[in-house]
Amino acid sequence: MKKTIFLLAAVITFGFTSCKDNAADKVSEENVAAAEQRDAESGKFPVMTFEEKVWDFGNIAQGTPQEHVFKFTNTGEADLIIVDAKASCGCTVPQIPKNKPIAPGETAEMLVKFNGSGKNQVSKTVTVTANTQAGKETVSIKAFVEPKDGATTGSPIKVQ
Repeated sequence: MKKTIFLLAAVITFGFTSCKDNAADKVSEENVAAAEQRDAESGKFPVMTFEEKVWDFGNIAQGTPQEHVFKFTNTGEADLIIVDAKASCGCTVPQIPKNKPIAPGETAEMLVKFNGSGKNQVSKTVTVTANTQAGKETVSIKAFVEPKDGATTGSPIKVQ
């Protein structure tokens, strides 16, 4: 047992003492400059600034399609890249400039289509996944959906 411990200690000691290369000799000025630039830019993020974050369609007839264009500007310091946009339900469909860099100061648009389903007051959210500091941005649409003629607004009452 003592021989095994001694042998293991000798191997570990040999491993630590055989790596005597000076790591500082392997660092080049070009790599240092590239790393400094990368680190300086790593704190810069794009910012999605919307003209409005909530859009109200007002009163609409049930089943009447609606759409709205949300305009936004990249007010940050880096290119904005939108990866995805998802609505809170299938009745709302966002269309975005996906994976297209939007430079600082540039304006872009996101079209949101709503099929007019539901009854009474409805509210839907669109979540945009992008390379902003938060990673996700949200906008909302809302409307008061008036039921079609003959449609009931509540649960039916059975009369016997």
